[in-house]
Amino acid sequence: MAIYRLSETCAVASQIQATDIAALAADGFTTVICNRPDGEDFGQPTADAIAAACEAHGIAFHFIPIDRSGLTMDIVESFRNAVAASTGHVLAYCRSGQRSSVIWQASGSP
Repeated sequence: MAIYRLSETCAVASQIQATDIAALAADGFTTVICNRPDGEDFGQPTADAIAAACEAHGIAFHFIPIDRSGLTMDIVESFRNAVAASTGHVLAYCRSGQRSSVIWQASGSP
């Protein structure tokens, strides 16, 4: 899993697996944001599966999917609020990391 740091507190990645969560916790991530809708690709883990792994490791999880209809102000605000509520490093993910990068930029998050 390649992680790309966008700032001191925020990073993005492509699709993560439930087995990645322990390493994320060890690296200081306290919040994971899923920007990928469930069922986008065959075999992709569901947001619920990632959320359960996050819960088991004490990581906050937010499901803020960006689908084919695109970015909305509600999505931007939800992302901004999730980052603001985080007590540590935030990892946002989607299929490639691109949508997560765009929403981070649009939100003006640190």
